[in-house]
Amino acid sequence: MSAKPEHYDMIKKPIITEKATLASEVGGYVFEVAMDSTKPKIKEAVEAIFGVKVKAVNTTITKGKAKKFRGRAGERSDKKKAYVMLEAGNTIDVSTGL
Repeated sequence: MSAKPEHYDMIKKPIITEKATLASEVGGYVFEVAMDSTKPKIKEAVEAIFGVKVKAVNTTITKGKAKKFRGRAGERSDKKKAYVMLEAGNTIDVSTGL
């Protein structure tokens, strides 16, 4: 399966944090994804872009926080993250980017 342009629109960027690094040791990876993406579409996109076999996808939506920007009230945008578990023997090198 080859990667289509809509696959790259769905997977925005890998998230590299301490928690995500610990998950990658057991075959889990974390990506920021588009808000309208679904679990089957995320699975299809990751398999097409990285050429791996996905076992499971979990998603979470983080609501934007109210913050002040230069003294003015503002709000951060909502974010959707996908926790992707791969089949045994598959790996992704997230340090190279998409």
